[in-house]
Amino acid sequence: MSRKFGLLGFPLQHSFSRSYHNERFARWGIDAVYDNYELADLSQLRTIVETDDELEGLNVTIPHKQAVMPLLDEIDDKAQAIGAVNVIRIERCDDRVRMVGYNSDYTGFRNSIKPLLKPHHTHALVLGTGGASRAVCAVLCDMGIVVRRVSRKPQDNVLCYDALTYEVMERNTIIVNTTPLGMFPQADTCPPIPYDMLTPRHLCYDVVYNPENTLFMERAAERGATVCNGLEMLYGQADAAWEIWNK
Repeated sequence: MSRKFGLLGFPLQHSFSRSYHNERFARWGIDAVYDNYELADLSQLRTIVETDDELEGLNVTIPHKQAVMPLLDEIDDKAQAIGAVNVIRIERCDDRVRMVGYNSDYTGFRNSIKPLLKPHHTHALVLGTGGASRAVCAVLCDMGIVVRRVSRKPQDNVLCYDALTYEVMERNTIIVNTTPLGMFPQADTCPPIPYDMLTPRHLCYDVVYNPENTLFMERAAERGATVCNGLEMLYGQADAAWEIWNK
């Protein structure tokens, strides 16, 4: 009986996860398949998990990283502290099915950004307030970096884009985009930051990886900033998820 894993989210046409996992299964000679579970809402999740005995684990992507948490039977301490889940381990014992939540975005982002950090990278702006943003903020804070989140909507302790003055941009030399702006198929969009205020001292990291060179990255690179996309984060979190599923 083949092992089965998948990606839970909506929409999923941008995702490389299915091809990445299936190619790895083939390369390693693992009898397993990875499929997409494109659900606009989570009302059917429990039914899907309970009726498919082969399903052992799920990755979770936008927009469900926070919404899925109340549906889980248990949540790992790190994921609970972050406030977002992107990995579900499905445990089956007799007739009982348990879903346990974890966060591997933390590991993927930490390992990918760490080699890029310089001594002057002490303050960061994190664009977006969703599940990926929470993991990114946790990593940066654990590294001793002062973090401010940025959103289009006014929120407590969150900057609006129109508050990104020269002083704010000069101080915050790390900028991480965790929004879907610029993601396929809307590759002609980007976060509305003042790109003309970027300098070669800035590190601009986009968790989007499709396309590999986003408009956010292009505009930042034009100002001499160091840029990085989310491919290494994707691969890192996928590898961490595989370890969780095979505990």
